[in-house]
Amino acid sequence: MSIFRRPDYESEITRFIASMKHDRPQLEAQQREGRELLWDKTVDREEWQEFRAGGVAQQPYVYQTDHS
Repeated sequence: MSIFRRPDYESEITRFIASMKHDRPQLEAQQREGRELLWDKTVDREEWQEFRAGGVAQQPYVYQTDHS
């Protein structure tokens, strides 16, 4: 053991989260369900390529109007 070792520090927030997880064991499963709902999506590569191909090139100066 090192003479410079400090005692293990645990912040208030860490204790709060640990107690919340202890009181509500289903919390992590609910978080995973929410993440799947909003973020974890399957991507159709063909549709994505079609979407990208349909884009219009941006002008060098966006606010310039095109006076032909």
